[in-house]
Amino acid sequence: MLNKVKQQQRTQFFFPSCIKELGVTKNHLNIFVPITLVALLVLIPVNVSSGTLFFLKKELVVSDIDKLSISNVPPKSIRFFVHIALEYLFTIWICFLLYKEYDHIASMRLHFLASQRRRVDQFAVVVRNIPHMSGHTISDTVDSFFQTNHPEHYIGHQAVYNANKFAKFAKRRDRLQNWLDYYQLKFERHPDKRPTVKNGFLGFWGGKVDAIEYYKHSIKELDTMMTMERQKIIKDPKSILPVAFLSFKSRWGASVCAQTQQSKNPTLWLTDWAPEPRDVYWQNLAIPFVSLNIRKLIISLSVFALVFFYMIPIAFVQSLANLEGLERVAPFLRPVIELKFIKSFLQGFLPGLALKIFLYILPTVLMIMSKIEGYIALSTLERKTAAKYYYFMLVNVFLGSIVTGTAFQQLHAFLHQSPTQIPRTIGVSIPMKATFFMTYIMVDGWAGIAGEILRLKPLVIYHLKNMFLVKTERDRGKAMDPGSVDFPETIPSLQLYFLLGIVYAVVTPILLPFVLVFFAFAYLVYRHQIINVYNQQYESAAAFWPLVHSRIIASLLISQLLLLGLLSTKKAAKSTPLLVILPILTFAFHKFCQRRFEPAFRKYPLEEAMSKDLLEKSTEPDLNIEAYLADAYLHPIFRSFEVDDELVEVRVDKHQTNVADSQPSEPSSPSPPHHVQQPSPPHHIHEPSPPQYSEYQTSPPSYYYQYHPPSPPHYVYQY
Repeated sequence: MLNKVKQQQRTQFFFPSCIKELGVTKNHLNIFVPITLVALLVLIPVNVSSGTLFFLKKELVVSDIDKLSISNVPPKSIRFFVHIALEYLFTIWICFLLYKEYDHIASMRLHFLASQRRRVDQFAVVVRNIPHMSGHTISDTVDSFFQTNHPEHYIGHQAVYNANKFAKFAKRRDRLQNWLDYYQLKFERHPDKRPTVKNGFLGFWGGKVDAIEYYKHSIKELDTMMTMERQKIIKDPKSILPVAFLSFKSRWGASVCAQTQQSKNPTLWLTDWAPEPRDVYWQNLAIPFVSLNIRKLIISLSVFALVFFYMIPIAFVQSLANLEGLERVAPFLRPVIELKFIKSFLQGFLPGLALKIFLYILPTVLMIMSKIEGYIALSTLERKTAAKYYYFMLVNVFLGSIVTGTAFQQLHAFLHQSPTQIPRTIGVSIPMKATFFMTYIMVDGWAGIAGEILRLKPLVIYHLKNMFLVKTERDRGKAMDPGSVDFPETIPSLQLYFLLGIVYAVVTPILLPFVLVFFAFAYLVYRHQIINVYNQQYESAAAFWPLVHSRIIASLLISQLLLLGLLSTKKAAKSTPLLVILPILTFAFHKFCQRRFEPAFRKYPLEEAMSKDLLEKSTEPDLNIEAYLADAYLHPIFRSFEVDDELVEVRVDKHQTNVADSQPSEPSSPSPPHHVQQPSPPHHIHEPSPPQYSEYQTSPPSYYYQYHPPSPPHYVYQY
């Protein structure tokens, strides 16, 4: 019953928003069904009846698919007017549906924000680049500035501490606690034999000691180090970063602060909506603001190099994987490698394996690059990673398959010719690659969707983890976690198939049924996976859609420019100029949609904020908003931890940190001292109230930091 309720709640908004952000909607089927029917019924008879390829020399290799494409139309033919007319028709149809979809998603987003239950991020603003004032702490500076400029709505702030070292300690303690649980469970199953472990490096050498006592002692030592580090963070004013989470009494006050310029210097007091707490990527809050632009420049250059020089790392890995490299590194393998069967197997298998491994780890590499750029929200990190992966797919899969050679060779060729010749160069090659892309859609697209519903890769990974890594039930739970929607890899792949369908709709219409079948399968599969399989990591409220819309418009522009280049090779001087105006109209439509709908994804209307505030005041006049927001964005080092299953609450006020501690039941495991003097912590944190869940949640969110270890005190620091 609980699972059914959870499923219904998830489908209220999370399913439609995710499925639309992926670009796999019924509207996309509405796009391709009419286009496929019209193209097959109109363009194929026009192309086939031209008969140009039927009368060419027999030495020229011509496939049956080429006879169905625009290549079969002779130069200077009046039939090109049909192709141009259908390009206009398809563009108008797609833009019409895109406008309706954008309007629908924007309305859904505003309705969701207006109808959802109270959430802490509705009242929270993140401020960065806080200026340093001599003689004042950052906390005092923040309070003084916002009490002066937002006196009626500002409640207080929660400071952000540079506690990355503390986080490493916490992760290390978590691993030690996991090993302790494992050996305690092992001893319970076999009480006649105490488990032992080597106390040397990584447990590979050293003297054998009692495993349970060893890990208890290691945890106790680490607890002492964590206590000292925590006190050092709290006492040192330099550990407070020039970043803070602001709390406001109303949504209206938070909206005004988040969407306005706070200082006459536009580089100071930079405010924006705070991500919801489980969406915060805490590590990047410690990055100084000055270094963010430098990081973005470096990563932009790195992404450009990765896209256009991607063959360099692949060639390097393959050079290590070839037979000569193996014989040099491991000469003792030479008798085995020289065997005919082994040699042929390695020569055919290793290079392909190197390429597959590189493409498999590429999304992870791009995510690391996005993290280095310094974004503070997981949703933003995934959006930026998806954009990088899309550029890679566009250059190395689409253009790389059309124009022979590597991306670097293509770049070299494009730089040494007129920019007006680039669409012509690519357009000539498009009809000849239709067969390749049909195979690509079937092998990568159809098989990929089948693999998604079967989830063979997660199944294999789970069994490998269960065999080698799982030691406790907590490990098993982590191994069984299905994860969330893989936006960074899935969205660019789907956008690539959309690009193929748009580009070949007029050039080679026979490819359209393959794209249509793919999107039909994709809609059914992802609909099932989102509702029944994936765990929701955060709620973006369809924040990905503007990027999806931009990619679709880019696909339209690419298809129009390539068709323009293709027709220029057909000497269609009378019909080609009619196509010049279409990219201009398409881009104008895109700018109109941006001005009309994108503000709903970037800003929160003050009218909506005020109406929701008034409604809340009338229905809940006794609401204590200060207590509700008290520990919403409290830094993880202040989060509650436990001593012998007894909850310890950490409270922070202006002058000291008080910890309500209950005495442990066993004197052998005392908790560390918790009274820490602090001259200027962030602001008053009241008694924490129970977490408020939104309508799509049925369990406490992941940002409610709380562990339940058996013993000793377990500090919780989780990103």
